[in-house]
Amino acid sequence: MALPWALAVLSLLPLLDAQSPACPNFSVPITNASLDQISGKWFYIASAYRFPEYKKEASKIHASFFYFTPNHTEDTILLRQYMTRRGQCIYNSTNLRVHRENATLSKYENGTEHYRHLLLPKDPKTFMLASFPEDKQNMGLSFFADKPEVTPEQMEQFYDYLTCMGMDKSEVMYSDEKKNLCLPLEKQHDEERRKEKERSETDTALD
Repeated sequence: MALPWALAVLSLLPLLDAQSPACPNFSVPITNASLDQISGKWFYIASAYRFPEYKKEASKIHASFFYFTPNHTEDTILLRQYMTRRGQCIYNSTNLRVHRENATLSKYENGTEHYRHLLLPKDPKTFMLASFPEDKQNMGLSFFADKPEVTPEQMEQFYDYLTCMGMDKSEVMYSDEKKNLCLPLEKQHDEERRKEKERSETDTALD
């Protein structure tokens, strides 16, 4: 009796492994709740890319943070990004498209639509974006958190997903918050928005 039981357990192991919570699920549709969860300010923590173009660009980033402002009706996300690379701060603002059923976000750039799979781990203070997850030669995974420093547990979740996809820790590139040069520009933009809001409120009161 012991042998058949052992064989039955062993036969279930691949199934249990496939359903491991450590493995990312790329097919979970994006909902309004998903969009609300990723709304706000985020910091780029680390990434691993095999697609040459993405890997090259990621290697130039010293630090980056950004703001997501989702629009549920239009299925878009306003992205305001501050990036430190090559010793200077670069700011850009653009709209991402939300593909709910495909669980992807996309950005149109240089005549090409670039897609990322949105992954929401158990910790709501983090999220990840995967590229080409089924392509071993070109796959990639990037990790974001609501603070520039993450806990060992949060980092481990990223490593678990990375390993499950078939990538290695040695492929990871990390950000360095000490090299962040964009805080003055962010402060300037915040002040400009505050003044614009005050002007708008004054105009409304006069009307």
